[in-house]
Amino acid sequence: MPLYTQLPTSIDEVDIIIAGGGTAGCIVASRLSDADPNLSILVIERGSNNHNLPTVVKPVFMFTHVIPGSKTAAFHKGREEEQLADREITVPSGSILGGGSSVNFLMYTRAQRSDFDSWQTAGWSADEMLPYMKKLETYHGPGPRDRHGYEGPIHVSGGTYRVPRSEDDFIAAAKKVGWPELQDAQDLDSNNGVQRAMRYISPDGQRQDVAHSYLHPRLLDGKHQNLYVVVEFQVVRILFEDKKATGVEYVQNPEFQPNPTETQESLRRIRARKLVISSCGTFGTPSLLERSGVGNREILNHAGVRDVVTHIPGVGEAYCDHHLLVYSYRSSLAPEETLDALAGGRLDPGELIKNNDKLLGWNAMDITCKLRPSETDVAALGPEFQEAWDRDFKTNPNKPLLLMSLLNTFPSIPIGLPVGQYMAISAFSVYPYSRGCLHITGPSLSDPVDFVTGFFSDHQNVDIKKCVWGYKKQREIVRRMQNYRGEVSATHPPFPAKSQAACVETEEPLASDVADIQYSQEDDGIIEQWLRENVGTAWHSLGTCKMAPLDQMGVVDASLNVHGVENLKVIDLSIAPLNVAANTNNTAMAIGERAADICINELGLL
Repeated sequence: MPLYTQLPTSIDEVDIIIAGGGTAGCIVASRLSDADPNLSILVIERGSNNHNLPTVVKPVFMFTHVIPGSKTAAFHKGREEEQLADREITVPSGSILGGGSSVNFLMYTRAQRSDFDSWQTAGWSADEMLPYMKKLETYHGPGPRDRHGYEGPIHVSGGTYRVPRSEDDFIAAAKKVGWPELQDAQDLDSNNGVQRAMRYISPDGQRQDVAHSYLHPRLLDGKHQNLYVVVEFQVVRILFEDKKATGVEYVQNPEFQPNPTETQESLRRIRARKLVISSCGTFGTPSLLERSGVGNREILNHAGVRDVVTHIPGVGEAYCDHHLLVYSYRSSLAPEETLDALAGGRLDPGELIKNNDKLLGWNAMDITCKLRPSETDVAALGPEFQEAWDRDFKTNPNKPLLLMSLLNTFPSIPIGLPVGQYMAISAFSVYPYSRGCLHITGPSLSDPVDFVTGFFSDHQNVDIKKCVWGYKKQREIVRRMQNYRGEVSATHPPFPAKSQAACVETEEPLASDVADIQYSQEDDGIIEQWLRENVGTAWHSLGTCKMAPLDQMGVVDASLNVHGVENLKVIDLSIAPLNVAANTNNTAMAIGERAADICINELGLL
């Protein structure tokens, strides 16, 4: 199995180097190795090997990746931002072989048709990307067969565990608010409704990450002897001869193998005969390019990068993420219908594994939604929102405003909460107008990155109004559920006791004729301030090396070649020119499949 924590010194040159063993990188490496097993390919991953780790392969342990001290995620701390109540938001990203696919919350959602079409790039329209979305999956769910794949490496199913009682309850409540149940919200065209969730979980309950589905089988089958993977190492910079990428310089990751400084003795170099690919993700790729002398000349000079290879102002700009809020509720669900016993230490993880409990194949999210506001809702959000809606949404029914999931658990450590069963709503707005940026401050890995999320920074405050609408609508759905027993007030805005919007506790569901809460102007101000104090990341970062012409702040062309240099591609979510209405794992995998075909064609391996 050519997977190393120390690459043999005999390997000093390969055909292709892939910096980053994340979602897209694993797919590209695997597909290229299939196309020509004689092609020597090296993947360099900063995180550890994920092979058969219970916290990875068992979906129920997904929350372990975001607890303090986790080594399976990297945590990127942003600047203090005034519009976020002077908070410093931290955004995690996968830092393990398989990247985000190894640590995410496993929700199967695809981008909408208009998302890919909006990229306006040859080869990347929805019709051109659908074959790649089909190629990657073996789909076990409902929906039109011509929209899904049935022979791919990634299984998509409902897993081994569901809670139909809460599913049915939510669907019935959503219908009362005006949203129907959809058979398949991931067919690129369906929208504005609720679906029983499908997940990146196999029918026997295993997480479907790209390392286990693509890479490990090839490392173990004895037929891909020239596919090498080294973990726990970081690429410091890409090496150039004039404008041609010729290799990389890399070093041990001190989180795993203590090495506090990048000394000349600790750095290793390896050459690439044909191609260097950066697949380090939305955070890692722009930083790697900048350390290598590719980026905005002024920023590079300020950071002490002496050798500027090419001036590309777009590197590190246009950072984008979905704006996530999570709201918790008390419920009448039974202990076996939530994950609260596991989170509260009342279930033994070792016993679950020993018994191969069906709960292991569950992510506690049985419902997903793609939702749009009514014209009345839009008008109530003010003239600036109306203008944005009329311009960008009204005539395109393919675009939702909000994605939402039902969670059968309290979605954090339940400190101070009474023992019981909880449920929560995860809601994030899509297509934010706000943008951030990230740039290096020095030439070394140890130099901090200057990161601005930009959340809620759009000048007309449309993004925060989306979340105001989302708060009100998710609450109206939950209040109509039979399992509703009131709000967990710490996860809701602090409405005054006299307000109609004040949080409540109840021993029984509300009456069958529930009326919508009427929010006062004061209530709306309280919601907005609370959103600024609590909005966070959806882990859906993208856009920092976008695919666009150089004069439009682009970093790569339609074939993912970095502008102005040779033999260097970027293949990860940083290339997305505009956002998508989906959890981004599917988009990252589709980018990997599409990019692999581009590389195979250019290398003449067809």
